[in-house]
Amino acid sequence: MTYIAKPKLHHPSLVKNKAGYTRRDYEGAVSTLCAGCGHDSISAAIIQACYELDILPHQVAKLSGIGCSSKSPTYFVGASHGFNTVHGRMPSVLTGANLANKDLMYMGVSGDGDSASIGLGQFAHSMRRGVNMTYIVMNNGVYGLTKGQFSATADKGSISKKGAANSDEAIDMVSLAILMGATFVGRSFSGDKHQLVPLIKAAMAHKGAAFLDVVSPCVAFNNHPGSTKSYDYVREHNESLNRIDFIEGRKEITTQYAPGTSVVVRQHDGSILRLNKLGEEYDPSDKIAAMKRVQEGLATGEVVTGLLYVDPTPKDMHHHLNTVDVPLNTLGTRDLCPGSSALDRINASLR
Repeated sequence: MTYIAKPKLHHPSLVKNKAGYTRRDYEGAVSTLCAGCGHDSISAAIIQACYELDILPHQVAKLSGIGCSSKSPTYFVGASHGFNTVHGRMPSVLTGANLANKDLMYMGVSGDGDSASIGLGQFAHSMRRGVNMTYIVMNNGVYGLTKGQFSATADKGSISKKGAANSDEAIDMVSLAILMGATFVGRSFSGDKHQLVPLIKAAMAHKGAAFLDVVSPCVAFNNHPGSTKSYDYVREHNESLNRIDFIEGRKEITTQYAPGTSVVVRQHDGSILRLNKLGEEYDPSDKIAAMKRVQEGLATGEVVTGLLYVDPTPKDMHHHLNTVDVPLNTLGTRDLCPGSSALDRINASLR
């Protein structure tokens, strides 16, 4: 895969944060995603959040799986650590990295296909173990790299680009995260930066398993049957030497609405998305009430956004395992092999 690097020269008037970096310093390579893709909006929100938090780029470790969403870490915090895993296995690789070096700030980026299907078990266990990370799912309801099949988060009754209706119930990642023990759970929309940026900042500052489900419209699969502009129609009525898809550039979908209110967002394919932003009276520390509110939204066809649940006194995986204070990858031979007398004491304690 070819990456296009951005110029390193920045205008001298760019404002630096307390860490000495400009916002441009938190960018990555030039995005190769479709113009108008919601994933790029999420990357921009992550860049803004890191800039406002005065984060040192080399202290960030970003991991991803497979899919359009998992390409996104290339486009933000280019000077950080990064690892692209296989399909659905990002959570376990991140867990191992976190065990080895807990001093880094971990961010897992995944998609609804990557996390809600082949990686569902991995996702669930990373939540219940309390791995200290910010886990972001860029949720568009389709497999974007394999021509738009339904993912496990696609709403029941939704129509694919080929006109097929989804007959399966959708997996709600937010409800699952709360149920499995995540201590910070939120949902947002890729085009609502006023809500998304603060949520990402709060998630990154949270010590425990923080999960964000971000609805992110896909611009590539609105070429529905019946359209004479669709890829399939052109292929059937044209003899060409090459089978090349052209994805028309789309304008980014954005919205802004007050807490406690709802808004209807029309997506590129004409479908309607009903967003409901939690009001200030909502109590995110009540786990049962959080699950009830999410399910109420699903029953009425609303996507409830905001900070849905937070445990104000979280404990992460290292606390549960009672690991030493220093990162495990810094332990030397003397620490790992304390001698036969130490082994004798351990054996004696088990008798």
